[in-house]
Amino acid sequence: MDWRSLDEQYIVSSYKRLPIAIAKGEGNYLYDTDGKKYLDLFTGLAVNVLGHSHPRILKALREQGEQFLHISNVFLNQPAIRLAQRLVEHTIPGKVFFTNSGAEATEAAIKLIHKWTKNEGAGREGIVVLRNSFHGRTLGAVRLTRQAHVYQDFPQPAFSVYELDAEDTAGLRALCQREKPAAVLMEPVLGSGGVVPLSETFLQDVSAICQEEGMLFVMDEIQTGMGRTGKLFAYQHANVTPDLILFAKGVGGGLPLGGVIAGPKLMNQFKPGDHGTTFAPSPLSAALGNAVMDELLDPAFVASVDEVIDYLWSELEGLRKRLGDQLQALRGKGMMVGIPLSVTPEEASHLQQQLLEEGILVDVTQKTIVRLLPPLTLTKADVDRFLEVFARHLQTLSGTREEA
Repeated sequence: MDWRSLDEQYIVSSYKRLPIAIAKGEGNYLYDTDGKKYLDLFTGLAVNVLGHSHPRILKALREQGEQFLHISNVFLNQPAIRLAQRLVEHTIPGKVFFTNSGAEATEAAIKLIHKWTKNEGAGREGIVVLRNSFHGRTLGAVRLTRQAHVYQDFPQPAFSVYELDAEDTAGLRALCQREKPAAVLMEPVLGSGGVVPLSETFLQDVSAICQEEGMLFVMDEIQTGMGRTGKLFAYQHANVTPDLILFAKGVGGGLPLGGVIAGPKLMNQFKPGDHGTTFAPSPLSAALGNAVMDELLDPAFVASVDEVIDYLWSELEGLRKRLGDQLQALRGKGMMVGIPLSVTPEEASHLQQQLLEEGILVDVTQKTIVRLLPPLTLTKADVDRFLEVFARHLQTLSGTREEA
């Protein structure tokens, strides 16, 4: 069956797809409809943190599926209550509001910040975000996203947004002198913006400025959360305490789930009727979320992930030294890697296609940055396989460019 033609005929073309139809996933691999096997190094864009068909996930899927799938928010939802409790106990004191996605988490954050501004914000208004950040594609989230190809000329909600360069502590202080923003919202690692990690010092400085100025300190952990960077959430590397944490992607074990963890300043701002959703939190998604948490809180699993993270970065650094000018920089944290290439966007796309043909799936962001978002179950053998194929094709590409 020609799945690509059917896709083009019946599904709105808002995504640029790779030319394969997936039949199944198992472990760290996907299999297409022809039976070809692919090492999955971007896991549904940071969603499948435990890989595919993980035993804990399948067990939770069967058990909850036999109980009920949907009950609405007028009833007590046991899997969701348990998941919320665990998220709070391992982050900040507060409460959780669940959503279906990361963009919905951003929308909930905007409304919470607005409520706090009106009730307790002492005349503050607006949100500070970082240049080239990404917070979603719904209209409120697009207002905060600082990438022109994303926000385009779509309608803009009226609240103020202030743009700041990453690591510009002085710029933030100056901004606070000119304006009275209510909150600072940042990704600890800019994902779509090029896999750019913020320094721990910058996060600590921003947290301190927020406390001094009476602003809210908000962390967008939608892509960086759920163990992606070597901690449950990336802000924990810097030993800071956010007022609000956005999460999604990996939390649902492959099913749609997101939300915010609201600290003491925000956890009671929403009253009945202020915000809501029909489906979130899905009992099934929450059950899978608890399965994910079971694994992420297992010390033996954490130790194995840390070991592979160390190996991955050590081998990447070794490859960078061997290739010299062909691979000048590495960026990221934990299982979140950006490899900027000195190539054209067309050459980067061709390299992605070559890797795909050899059974390796990678993402490309900002046109020329290879982004790796592998499962936390990645093995040293998987790392070796990727690096061998990647180095070979990168050297071939470099040789072709020199000949030209």
